[in-house]
Amino acid sequence: MTAAENVCYTLINVASDSEPPSEVSLKTDLEKGEIKAKTEALKKVIIMILNGEKLPGLLMTIIRFVLPLQDHTIKKLLLVFWEIVPKTTPDGKLLQEMILVCDAYRKDLQHPNEFIRGSTLRFLCKLKESELLEPLMPAIRACLEHRHSYVRRNAVLAIYTIYRNFEHLIPDAPELIHDFLVNEKDASCKRNAFMMLIHADQDRALDYLSTCIDQVHTFGDILQLVIVELIYKVCHANPSERARFIRCIYNLLQSSSPAVKYEAAGTLVTLSSAPTAIKAAAQCYIDLIIKESDNNVKLIVLDRLIELKDHPTHERVLQDLVMDILRVLSTPDLEVRKKTLQLALDLVSSRNVEELVIVLKKEVIKTNNVTEHEDTDKYRQLLVRTLHSCSVRFPDMAANVIPVLMEFLSDTNEAAAADVLEFVREAIQRFDSLRPLIIEKMLEVFHAIKTVKIYRGALWILGEYCSTKEDIQSVMTEVRRSLGEIPIVENEIKKETGELKPEDEVSAAPAQKLVTEMGTYVTQSALSSSRPSKKEEDRPPLRGFLMDGDFFVAASLATTLTKLALRYVSIVQDKKKQNSFVAEAMLIMVTVLHLGKSSLPKKPITDDDVDRISLCLKVLSECSPLMNDIFNKECRRSLSHMLTVRLEEEKLSQKKESEKRNVTVQADDPISFMQLTAKNEMTSKEDQFQLSLLAAMGNTQRKEAADPLASKLNKVTQLTGFSDPVYAEAYVHVNQYDIVLDVLVVNQTSDTLQNCTLELATLGDLKLVEKPSPLTLAPHDFANIKANVKVASTENGIIFGNIVYDVSGAASDRNCVVLSDIHIDIMDYIQPASCTDAEFRQMWAEFEWENKVTVNTNITDLNEYLQHILKSTNMKCLTPEKALSGFCGFMAANLYARSIFGEDALANVSIEKPIHLGPDAPVTGHIRIRAKSQGMALSLGDKINLSQKKANI
Repeated sequence: MTAAENVCYTLINVASDSEPPSEVSLKTDLEKGEIKAKTEALKKVIIMILNGEKLPGLLMTIIRFVLPLQDHTIKKLLLVFWEIVPKTTPDGKLLQEMILVCDAYRKDLQHPNEFIRGSTLRFLCKLKESELLEPLMPAIRACLEHRHSYVRRNAVLAIYTIYRNFEHLIPDAPELIHDFLVNEKDASCKRNAFMMLIHADQDRALDYLSTCIDQVHTFGDILQLVIVELIYKVCHANPSERARFIRCIYNLLQSSSPAVKYEAAGTLVTLSSAPTAIKAAAQCYIDLIIKESDNNVKLIVLDRLIELKDHPTHERVLQDLVMDILRVLSTPDLEVRKKTLQLALDLVSSRNVEELVIVLKKEVIKTNNVTEHEDTDKYRQLLVRTLHSCSVRFPDMAANVIPVLMEFLSDTNEAAAADVLEFVREAIQRFDSLRPLIIEKMLEVFHAIKTVKIYRGALWILGEYCSTKEDIQSVMTEVRRSLGEIPIVENEIKKETGELKPEDEVSAAPAQKLVTEMGTYVTQSALSSSRPSKKEEDRPPLRGFLMDGDFFVAASLATTLTKLALRYVSIVQDKKKQNSFVAEAMLIMVTVLHLGKSSLPKKPITDDDVDRISLCLKVLSECSPLMNDIFNKECRRSLSHMLTVRLEEEKLSQKKESEKRNVTVQADDPISFMQLTAKNEMTSKEDQFQLSLLAAMGNTQRKEAADPLASKLNKVTQLTGFSDPVYAEAYVHVNQYDIVLDVLVVNQTSDTLQNCTLELATLGDLKLVEKPSPLTLAPHDFANIKANVKVASTENGIIFGNIVYDVSGAASDRNCVVLSDIHIDIMDYIQPASCTDAEFRQMWAEFEWENKVTVNTNITDLNEYLQHILKSTNMKCLTPEKALSGFCGFMAANLYARSIFGEDALANVSIEKPIHLGPDAPVTGHIRIRAKSQGMALSLGDKINLSQKKANI
């Protein structure tokens, strides 16, 4: 075993800039100094030994001058000193001086002070020399009867570790501890004793538990936790014992300790799949989430509930608890609320959907009354989306939900209002019976809408679905009310009379860049007319939008008016009324065009909007049947088609999800015997305590590639050449935030290499945790050195360094072998993720770092290239499969991924197949990557550059 891998129990921080003291000065301080000087000298000795110094000359000095002292600080430091000091000669025999030390500790075990006794017993747990422990056994046994619980519980621990390491020293330990446990009253002592029996003699532990199984709920929480562990292990190994202990687990669900309740619920679920057991465990989890204040605890317990829901037989039980689960919404944390709503939505059924909708409506109304907080808007959005999903799955609920949600169209938060609008659009198309109600509510809130995007959507819905004469006239009235007095230009000039300057100041504002849904850029005209600022509260909403230069809403208004006018003409037979309505619609469009061409708005009207309004005027002046058909039928057909496709996609994803969950067993499936089951198949049979311990230590067994050895060899990096005096190679093991370098060092010379040290340094967001210890390598010997590196963010890191060593007997300077760089692969931190189109566009607009990568590959097929990029970058394609199918020589796709550090990475792939260069021409185009941090954008770009060049297909 190398020095670096010696068992270590005590970690001591060392100031790196301190000068190492000489052995002579330390000896003087230890012999003749005061207590304070001796304490400081002893600390320095400990630090020097930890740094690899031997200091054999000081051992007898410390035994003679320091060991007899009664000072508590010195006694504590001595325990650390004896733990780390070498206790054997090079040939493995115990040093003679240690007999004196052993006698000193026998006296400490009989010391009247309980702290000294207890700390000495704790120290004995760390000793690995049976010759030292043997004389101390009677004194350790005697400590079991000490009056103070601190001494007794440490005596139990000492007996347990000695029994586990050297059973011959105390062969009757289980019996001794069982007798001690029966008579003990202190909770911590009982817990230690019971834990020893679990691991040393399980039968005795079960005998004790059987005698006091009815009193378990009165025990302290630390003992209850150990009892839960024992019951789990016994029932896991021997399922026939379940009936004996399941009542005890039910009792522990009522424990006052949250930790006990959590463990008991987890154990109950693994022991029994009866509906009563699942319900009790789920109820316990829900109580824990509500009562615990820590959000991390809430999220962990919610994950356990979600795991329960994923089991097909348990889902039915959880459906009855949906209303209890919704109590968790009282938590202010958005992440907890998000998970809770998703869980409730997965569990909702026709039996409880009505109650669910009532609770969600109350929550939506509550968000209106609370003071604005950044999470309130997001929470309102979540609630709207959940209600939307409920209404789509259960159409009967839509009539209850719509009136409440329509109020939020006038909300200042555009995202929440956009979600409501999307829901209303889907509802009005799907549910014919609700159309009158929706139009009535829409006309009520229309004047109060504050954001232009929502206004456009509302105009479209009113224009598309108003089918009666009264509704059409109501919309026209609302439009006139929103527009104010017309003609607009004359009205505005009248208002500004006296304030208007003789010359308009025309200034160039910075060009505004917009991003379309395809991820491409659109640049707006930068010329704008700056006017004296005027109070604008008195302006009606639509006029306000137009005066701000937003003429896209004018194009939308023109389309709506055209639809309404065409429909009005088909409904009303009176020619005079027809002409009057059409003329009014045309007047509104013309006055808007006039305003756009004037210098009054902040930005002039764009050519596209002029074309659209002009087209609408032409359609109204001619009133051809073809245009009537396009405006009044084709638009609705397009929406209907889009909603149908979306519904099909949702059904398909739900079907895939349910197929995953429904475990079907075929008649000819092989029967699995537990004794013959391979390790990777024992998912439900594995010891959960062992798994959680392995996960904490970072030893979780990941699903490796088809050949695990091959995948491990892929991560081996050669650091030096075969002709170098020292050959080195490293296996890079990445475990979330930690990187472990396992470096194999081989001495290829015939000399002994002394102080062979691996010196490492890092570049990027990597930090070396500890310096590897120096080694001595015999001729042609080899050793493994481990180094830990912490990772702070997702970017390509480089580890570089060298190996330095002295040759035994040589007078020259230290020799040095420079190592090759180790590049840390960013792909170990990136995981595929999904988000909505709106979220993608919002992040695309917000992220400031962009990296544009030119496609340079020999792949000739567009789809093949996209799949290759997805595979090599771990990203997920957000563009639906239908949008990518077919061949048109061009492809655009959006990709998304998240790192384990919570960083988002977006990419837009725009590629084409240059047909004019022949069928074998490679794919060309660009990939634009956007991220919040520069490192992420650059690293992902480098990865794409490397992988697309490697492609040899």
